[in-house]
Amino acid sequence: MYYLRHFFLKLLTLFFIAGSSLVFADTSTTVPILVYHVLNPTIPSSMTITPERFESQIKWLKDNGYTVIPLKQLVSYLQGKNVTLPAKPIVITADDGWKSDYTYMYPIARKYNIPITLFIYPGTISQGKNALTWDQLKELMHTGLFDVEDHTFTHPNFKQEKKHMSSAAYEKFVHRELADSKKVLEDKLGIKIDYLAWPFGIYDNYLEQQAAKAGYVMAFSIDYRHASRIYRPMAQPRYMIVESEDMPIFQSIVKGKAQGSVDTRALATQKQS
Repeated sequence: MYYLRHFFLKLLTLFFIAGSSLVFADTSTTVPILVYHVLNPTIPSSMTITPERFESQIKWLKDNGYTVIPLKQLVSYLQGKNVTLPAKPIVITADDGWKSDYTYMYPIARKYNIPITLFIYPGTISQGKNALTWDQLKELMHTGLFDVEDHTFTHPNFKQEKKHMSSAAYEKFVHRELADSKKVLEDKLGIKIDYLAWPFGIYDNYLEQQAAKAGYVMAFSIDYRHASRIYRPMAQPRYMIVESEDMPIFQSIVKGKAQGSVDTRALATQKQS
């Protein structure tokens, strides 16, 4: 009896040690989410990257063992679900809805067979020569490589808008930007919208609460850190990638060597007001 009891105690101890290791692995796994804006071969700007630079980055990822995974797969993992991630996962997103997503990004995505999430604000779609059209969005979705999520209705600067609005007006404004934009995308594209990208990376407790109320599962900022379970669902970070970042900088970002300081506002342990 003594030896049997001793055996079970040892087995129980090993179970707890293994369990602790699994928990540690879960909380220490972080994933870079990259966000691009305009792919343009000739016109430089603070938001631009050339198609050649973009393709060289994708090729480097492929050559160095990284796997571009769908954002949905990462979200499931961040939610604590039993989701298996590859050894070196990375997520690619593109904001706004520029026509360059169709003209330049699409051929590269098809060449390397990578999934990309487009965060779209419907106020710009089919408006102007540089914007995607609804038909182009649908065509991208039908490839199976692109999925569409929300980026508010008109891409506002919430901080600035709040300064000159009454509380009632601001509440109505936020509802339109978060809830109405979600409905427009769902009605126009026949899909369910679950994720939101904060314009300019701006968010606060009130906006997070309203995003959850509007039915978003997760929202993403631009806080220059790897996404992790330590952050709240409505405050997951991303990296903005632009032309001025050369390949060594890009590699440092992907490897987690260029992360900014932890934004304590976004931590899951922070109490919401």
